Amino acid sequence: MSEKKPSIEELSERIDQLLNVLNIISRDLTEISKALRGVSIPATVPTERARTIEDARTLFPEELENMLTFEEVEEYIIIKPRQYLGSENFAKIASIVRGEGGEYISAGKESHFRLPRK
Repeated sequence: MSEKKPSIEELSERIDQLLNVLNIISRDLTEISKALRGVSIPATVPTERARTIEDARTLFPEELENMLTFEEVEEYIIIKPRQYLGSENFAKIASIVRGEGGEYISAGKESHFRLPRK
């Protein structure tokens, strides 16, 4: 079966019809764009809640969490060891704290890790 090929006139007419549809769509899009520019959208600032002790605890596996004490101060959560950590556990804890934007504060007996609350 051979299909009848459309003539040039038929193709030209179909192109004209498509151009008319595209022009209508273009006008509609222009109107919508103008309307959207006139709409004011209130700027919403995402409010991040401050990190809590519970948030900090969940960062650590249970065996490490049990070796630590947590204290909330103004801008930080202070994390202190309950016992000697050893180099391997210290490294794991330090890695987790650094990964969350925290740091280790070396201060003799008052040495601790601290995590920013925000």
